[in-house]
Amino acid sequence: MRIVVVRSSAAGCGPNCPEWISAEGAIEAGTPALLKRALKKLGRRKLPIIVNSPGGNVDAALQLGRIIRKNKLDIAIGKTEFSGCWPGMTDCQANDGKGAAYFGIASDGGAMCNSACPLMFAGGVRRVAGGWAHLGVHQITTTYFPSTRQYRTTYRVVRGKKYRVTTETITQGESYKTYEMSKALARKLSAYLREMGVGQGVLDMMKATPASDIRQISLHDMLTMKLATSADTIELFTGASLCMLDKLAPNCREIPGNAGPAKAATTKAKAAPSQKAEAPVSQPAKAPPTKPFQAAAGNGASEMRFVVVRGSDPLCNPDCPEWISAEGAITPQTPQRLRQLLAMLGNRRPPVVISSRGGDLFSALTAGRLIHERKLNVAVARTNIVGCDPPEAGCLADNGAYVGLISDVGVECDSACALMLAGGAKRLVDPKARLSMYSMGQKQIVKAYLEEMAINPGLFAAIEQSSVERQLEPDMMLKVGLVTGPESADALTGAAICRSSPKADNCRLPPAANAEANALPNL
Repeated sequence: MRIVVVRSSAAGCGPNCPEWISAEGAIEAGTPALLKRALKKLGRRKLPIIVNSPGGNVDAALQLGRIIRKNKLDIAIGKTEFSGCWPGMTDCQANDGKGAAYFGIASDGGAMCNSACPLMFAGGVRRVAGGWAHLGVHQITTTYFPSTRQYRTTYRVVRGKKYRVTTETITQGESYKTYEMSKALARKLSAYLREMGVGQGVLDMMKATPASDIRQISLHDMLTMKLATSADTIELFTGASLCMLDKLAPNCREIPGNAGPAKAATTKAKAAPSQKAEAPVSQPAKAPPTKPFQAAAGNGASEMRFVVVRGSDPLCNPDCPEWISAEGAITPQTPQRLRQLLAMLGNRRPPVVISSRGGDLFSALTAGRLIHERKLNVAVARTNIVGCDPPEAGCLADNGAYVGLISDVGVECDSACALMLAGGAKRLVDPKARLSMYSMGQKQIVKAYLEEMAINPGLFAAIEQSSVERQLEPDMMLKVGLVTGPESADALTGAAICRSSPKADNCRLPPAANAEANALPNL
């Protein structure tokens, strides 16, 4: 786990901006010492902790929770997206002269607090999980290293005196693991949760979930168990508006414009010393870091953007179909951008036309759930905007609406993109398009998500058989229910759907003349 102090880089933030402690990674035996060191440097300042962790050492998690409570700190589940310098970068000078070592934006989309992490989370005074973070628990895994001690007594005579000499021999046995917590450990965790004011339902869920699985606790249940203190989002601790109020939040700090260079104070946990008897109780990390995504040429924006597009086929007038174009890499910002666009659309439910080489796994799962909740249809295809490119300033077509055409040929939806596709009510992949997947880790989470989306377990079994990306055949996709039909995106976006009876929901008359002023922004 890395522990660093981060300053908000949100637009309009400055010179007074909120700051927080970013704690990301597996909890190890040395992590509590890192937090103590960071708090010592902060002195009397009390910053909230934004945690994103797959779990780790249980004893260390209990220590972290007690340190957090002793210092009366708040905590939220979230990811920090850094700008400029990142922890671990060497000789980075991007933030020199800005008065802080690290700048970034905190979001809960795709963030997690699993395994031992909820024990750390319980230590916060105010505990915020938001609606898009993942908090999960399971049984404790304990590793034992048995040893056998043998004593041998001999006698020696030195200068006429007899001495007894005892020799001790230690033989290390084969290590083994247990996957159920002992009664002693259960009592220890129960006492800790009472100490933190958290209900015993958390412990009951841990006991009831196998160590090989993970049970997500819903926000409603977290509130019932008093594991979360409110239904607020991470903005409660990191929003730029906190420092624009009459009474500033405690984590606001003003930096003058001529601030000097800041030293980067990154702390990283060291490996715990080896144990000769019983290893520290720990839980396996549930989320190895996702490989960074490199966008492929011709596959849309490097970072996924969402644009509402109207069909340009002259045969569709006066009614023309509209859709949401989703192109580019899936990043931690993707769910929030999709959520914002859907909020602006209100009750409208245009289909999503997606083209992506993949990206962040947890963000894809969050975006897929958003699509599933709104009952949106999804098709794999590329949108060719007519006349201009949305990222360009002032790029608005006729009457303030983007206008475009759909293309299936050579389009890709790979890896995490396929999981985002799985959230659709209708899921269409033309045979001319390519859809592929590979084992991305997080087996239990991916498996649970596919079950939630009513996808046949055969898909999970197929992707687990290969560690390299494999293209999914149309027959196989139909068989496991990943797609609902082999039709092209025209079934959702073609001009003919607006002449059918009943007319498709995403058919609309041309925008009003003043639509340019009210056009949906590019997200």
